[in-house]
Amino acid sequence: MTRILTALSEISAGYDVLYCDLWGCLHDGRRLYPAAVAALQAFRRKGGAVVLMTNAPRTHVLVQRRLESMGMPADAWDLIVASGDATQIALLTGMVGRKVWHLGPQKDEDLFTLIPDWLQDQPPIERVPLDQAEGILCTGPFDEFTESPEDYRSRFLLAKTMGLPMLCANPDLVVDVGTLRIPCAGALAHLYEVMGGTVHSFGKPHPPIYDLARSSLAARGLQVENEAILVIGDGILTDIAGARAEGIEALFLTGGLEAHRFGPRPDPAHLRAWLAEAGEAPRYAMPFLA
Repeated sequence: MTRILTALSEISAGYDVLYCDLWGCLHDGRRLYPAAVAALQAFRRKGGAVVLMTNAPRTHVLVQRRLESMGMPADAWDLIVASGDATQIALLTGMVGRKVWHLGPQKDEDLFTLIPDWLQDQPPIERVPLDQAEGILCTGPFDEFTESPEDYRSRFLLAKTMGLPMLCANPDLVVDVGTLRIPCAGALAHLYEVMGGTVHSFGKPHPPIYDLARSSLAARGLQVENEAILVIGDGILTDIAGARAEGIEALFLTGGLEAHRFGPRPDPAHLRAWLAEAGEAPRYAMPFLA
């Protein structure tokens, strides 16, 4: 049965590492949540490690820059692991070929330009128009504020006919920017898959991002068993489903993507019924990280 908390400190002593989502948990795309930041700082003060695990379709370098521009303190986290990092490995090692159509906004071009040292020896990826492509990199709509997945149906029909595989750099379906909800790459990938296209996804809930988190922790000398890790997230289809698949306990934040459903404080009976319908049973829940 899911236990509803009022503070992370109620259970933090039982864990050594947090895998904490960003959007909807630490910020709303425009501002940080001070209580959430303070909770992570407190966890690290007691000796824990914080991995900021995000489905952002860009490298951890740009994620860090964005967080710092929002005022994120350095003592609130240890590592950043992004879906974009895991996707970039697949892209640069040629999983969908060397001629790639990039479906996404210009802000995500770092996947082509900020190349890690250990991947510098890979043959270059050429960005080409759709009709010349061997594969697709999807990081989102070209204009996430005005377009929907349906705007791409005709191009996806061509891509499916050509047999082009797609790399999805962000499995999230939607994200909230302040009070505005916009589609993510996951919504586009879902349509392509429904239409018969082949999609490879690298963020939560899929294994590559967790593998990357483990290897990144190991590089710092931290070999952590699943029992000592807690996932924190507001995405039932990504954070919570991914935690279950990996055998990791989870804290579900009801005040993020599902705030419209649960309000400022979830009713326990309503929450448990909804979780049962969703086929999920996170160990803990709370409205907001604090």
